[in-house]
Amino acid sequence: MASYPNVNAANKYARDVITGKISACKEVRQACQRHIDDLKASEKRAFPYKFDRDAAEHVCDFVQLLPHTKGKWARERQLIKLEPWQKFIFCAVFGWLKKKDGLRRFSEAYCEIPRKNGKSVIAAGVGNYMLCADGEYGAEVYCGAATEKQAWEVFRPAKIMLEKSPQLTGLLGIEIWAKNISIPGDGSRFEPLIGNPGDGSSPSCALIDEFHEHDGPELYETMITGMGSREQALAFIITTAGFNLAGPCYEKRRQVQQMLDGVMPNDELFGIIWTLDAGDDWKDPANLRKANPNIGISVSQDYLIKQLRDAIRYPSRTNSFLTKHLNIWVSARSAWLNMADWHACGDTSLTLQDFAGKRCTLGVDLASKTDIASLSLVFDEVLESGRIKYTTFTRNYLPEGALERAGNNRSAYEKWVNEGRLTLTDGEEIDFDLIREEIKDLSEIFDITEVAYDPWRATQLAHQLMKDGAEIVEYRNTVQTMSPPMREMEAAITGKRFVHDADPLLTWMASNVTAKADAKENIYPRKERNEYKIDGIVATLMAIGRILTRAVEMPKESIYDTSDVTC
Repeated sequence: MASYPNVNAANKYARDVITGKISACKEVRQACQRHIDDLKASEKRAFPYKFDRDAAEHVCDFVQLLPHTKGKWARERQLIKLEPWQKFIFCAVFGWLKKKDGLRRFSEAYCEIPRKNGKSVIAAGVGNYMLCADGEYGAEVYCGAATEKQAWEVFRPAKIMLEKSPQLTGLLGIEIWAKNISIPGDGSRFEPLIGNPGDGSSPSCALIDEFHEHDGPELYETMITGMGSREQALAFIITTAGFNLAGPCYEKRRQVQQMLDGVMPNDELFGIIWTLDAGDDWKDPANLRKANPNIGISVSQDYLIKQLRDAIRYPSRTNSFLTKHLNIWVSARSAWLNMADWHACGDTSLTLQDFAGKRCTLGVDLASKTDIASLSLVFDEVLESGRIKYTTFTRNYLPEGALERAGNNRSAYEKWVNEGRLTLTDGEEIDFDLIREEIKDLSEIFDITEVAYDPWRATQLAHQLMKDGAEIVEYRNTVQTMSPPMREMEAAITGKRFVHDADPLLTWMASNVTAKADAKENIYPRKERNEYKIDGIVATLMAIGRILTRAVEMPKESIYDTSDVTC
């Protein structure tokens, strides 16, 4: 009877996570549950995939024949010993096959793992296996990164592993050069790749390291489109969390979460993320183990506790600790909103058409004619508690000329334009007549109580809308006017009284808002850099501000009972 120690360890890890024996976040629990559920489903003829224990065992055996490249284990010339959580990744990615042809199920893997948890060992192991033992003739393995230094973080250990394995290199005829590993017998090669590589490659494996550092998806897309001629190519993304919520890494993370949630099924995508759950106290040392699967092995608990204490003591180190050691995505500054709370208020099933005929307040932010302008429709509902529930949708506009100047935001803007989330207008400036017509059309569908505008930019538009019969209200963006709706929006999000349609563009804007309290605890929406847009949130705050003002102005016996409104 065949022995499968690696597979058994991987499956035991999955079961221990599911039963709570191993502390893990939602995404890890979901990845493990998916694997166990699929094992059961694979027993049925209709299920298109099977788990091949021999294939899973083979990749683990191969990687564990490679030597460590640094630290005490390298000094002692020890071979790699995969931990159960690492075996789970290897077994799942390489063990699941398609029943119809025996080829690999997963064409893409996304692994988000905090620093010091052995990411390089996993990535280098995958790269060397795909070069040496995957059976792909003329294999092309690329280690892609945003910078040359980062590309070498995976290529260097992979190269050293093979240099210290003379039996393997001799058996396969591997030649190791300064910037290339090759097998002349069949033309296979493994090499680093930096930035946008251009077309022409035909990768059988693309290792994308620290994807969070990529401003755009160019390298990733070039690798994916180049894989068409390969039967079972693999894009393997391994990264920590980062700061760029408009970048391709955060978008891929969102896809993984949607897949694990069952919202957007993708049978050929493997994903696993080690982080904390919403509501977990990041300052609690007990939660370090939850986000760091290799604690006590490649990263010491004492080291992490010291980093935690420094993050608590020195605010300037907090965000770095959260992203690098807990995989919590934050902006590179003190954000106004807790993004976990924000995500919890998102509802992808919401559509604007569901609110036809209902009362709403419209906020208009025209901060710039040469960049994003936003409309926000906020529908308010008074709950039995007397508090107000808000549901918001935004419309966003960008002049075509601004797309050329968008810099790091360009790829995200283009994606949102293609998805219909961002309306591209002709010319170098936004034509406010377009927004005027949009508001007129919206007024035919919804009961627009008021249109709130800041006179700094929108006076002419306001006069035109007034001629159209709209109820126009001036709303100056000052600390005095913006602080109450910001406080109310904070409370509404925390209290689950705020709902949005999970628009990634509005989510990005929400993540960009910073706020600093003055001596009277008033706050005002700010952005740290010009490229961090917040227009949709500003428009939403203006609308909420008017809703609160009307609530205060109405008599107490009105449905707008102000006793519980946070101002």
